[in-house]
Amino acid sequence: MESLVYLAKLPDGATAAEQAEAIGKLYDTAGAPAVAAKDFVAIKFHVGEGTNNTRIKPELIRELVTKVQKQDGLPFLTETSTLYKGERHNAVSHLMQAHRQGFGIDSVGAPFIMADGLTGNTEYEVAIPGEIHKTVKVAREIISADALLVVSHATGCISTGLAACIKNLGMGLASRMGKMRQHSAVLPQVDVEKCVFCQKCMRWCPADAISEHGGKAHIDSAKCVGCGECIAVCRFDAVKYDFGADKGFLQKAMAEYAYGAVIGKPGKCFYFNVLTNMTKDCDCLVKHPVDKMIPDIGILASSDPVAIDAATQDLTAAAYGHPLGRLAFPERDGAIQIEHAAKIGMGSPKYKLIEIDPR
Repeated sequence: MESLVYLAKLPDGATAAEQAEAIGKLYDTAGAPAVAAKDFVAIKFHVGEGTNNTRIKPELIRELVTKVQKQDGLPFLTETSTLYKGERHNAVSHLMQAHRQGFGIDSVGAPFIMADGLTGNTEYEVAIPGEIHKTVKVAREIISADALLVVSHATGCISTGLAACIKNLGMGLASRMGKMRQHSAVLPQVDVEKCVFCQKCMRWCPADAISEHGGKAHIDSAKCVGCGECIAVCRFDAVKYDFGADKGFLQKAMAEYAYGAVIGKPGKCFYFNVLTNMTKDCDCLVKHPVDKMIPDIGILASSDPVAIDAATQDLTAAAYGHPLGRLAFPERDGAIQIEHAAKIGMGSPKYKLIEIDPR
């Protein structure tokens, strides 16, 4: 059976106001779930690291907040803490970064509540029909919410090829332990010929897994959680993943965690993929203003998280010759998480695309 995916096309460089108008139109016409009076409605998105200028804009989130409030729902913005050290490593730092990026309650009209508590370990264990995991550890407040709106910025990703809805759910709504379990088979290695032992990777490693060995950095695989922060901070191209080592484990585990985040809310979840300002790296790694990788396409909406990611890949392939994940990282197959999510029953990669007027 085909799922419905709606597309509001936008001109390249559409303003935040134009994007907000488009997402509002999609909410009204694309079958967003009915919000009952006093429903807690979680709005999940990524606030962006550093001074990231390609992230989701506050105007889009405010538009969704307004839509939910008009239905007498109780919307709140939400996220989880990161594994890597940075501005979103705990609730206090994360909320300060959200405010700096324009997502304060005065700007968007709703509070920001961290779904996994102060330090990322507030969680529920959820049973799923997975192949790798039979239970997954999901941030507690996601389970407590009545409904879920997921706004994902489509980009590339060094670990999964594609960063879109499934990643925003699976990695973005897992507890800290859940994130570690997903990364458990993806471990980086140091090229000693390129390492200058600047020690930056040692300072940023959240697991204290990097030490000095023979005047070079050395990663202890027993301690490493595979978060990739060492790759992000190395400026000498001395730390790399062995992309063939995990055989898609991270992507499949991520898909299973994504299912765990929504399995208890049938008919109460809705998804938007924003195909603007698409960059090679995901918003976790883009910490400074950068240029987008390809021109903008528009915004997608669907009640099926598998279909919306499949459409994201197909639309970028039709426009630019290759799916978004492969455009960013040719060595990674961004379809793995889509195929696995479909296999375990999360949704369908088959869809019917319906274009709407964004105004």
